[in-house]
Amino acid sequence: MERTAVRGRLSWLVGEVIELIAETPRVRSIRLHVPGWPGHLPGQHIDLRLTAEDGYQAQRSYSIATPPDGDNVTITVELVKHGEVSSYLHEELRLGDRVELRGPIGGYFVWEPARGGPLQLVGGGSGLVPLMAMARSLGEAADSVPTRLLVSARTQEDLIYRDELSRLPSESADFRIDYTLTRSQPDGWKGYARRVDRAMLAETTFAAGQQPAIFVCGPTGFVETVAGTLRELGHQPERIRTERFGPTGG
Repeated sequence: MERTAVRGRLSWLVGEVIELIAETPRVRSIRLHVPGWPGHLPGQHIDLRLTAEDGYQAQRSYSIATPPDGDNVTITVELVKHGEVSSYLHEELRLGDRVELRGPIGGYFVWEPARGGPLQLVGGGSGLVPLMAMARSLGEAADSVPTRLLVSARTQEDLIYRDELSRLPSESADFRIDYTLTRSQPDGWKGYARRVDRAMLAETTFAAGQQPAIFVCGPTGFVETVAGTLRELGHQPERIRTERFGPTGG
């Protein structure tokens, strides 16, 4: 996920690209080795800064896609039309290249297994990225945490982390994933085929009486619709944490 941001005083660090992963035709994960990285919590993000030879700088904010991983940080970047930063990260960045980053940033939209559950995650498009960091952290948990994840994407081709997500329910009986494809569906599709609505949320999320910790991330309209509907279904507003993004300069 990509966002513009203004941040406080954090030290800039240099990260070296050690892995590039094509998640979809328009989404790429970038794994960086960052000496001196202080660690992070699932749900936090970084600022990334590029500097051209003439001194011009461009900065964007990206969610961290993985739980703590030593001195390594992974972000997942969607290619934005006419986006100067995302275009560079997709088309020019190579193994061994170095970029500046600072973080971790954010303390509200975070979760780790020690905080317990049930855990309810709802992601739209690249809003899945910080939620994936939370889902991935479950594999390191000593105790099982009942978790449900609802993923909305335009097409099956646009589903980020598709292969990895398909394995998660088989690895834990307490993990359930539901999908909806809003634009087109392949033959034999068994998931939902519409935008997220009240009926879908009632069918796929924990009941309000179970008091889940809820995290919703995606485009602004998506987040507002989901959070509002969850409140209508009886979930307490203080248990619903949201992170949203809109158009950026890329």
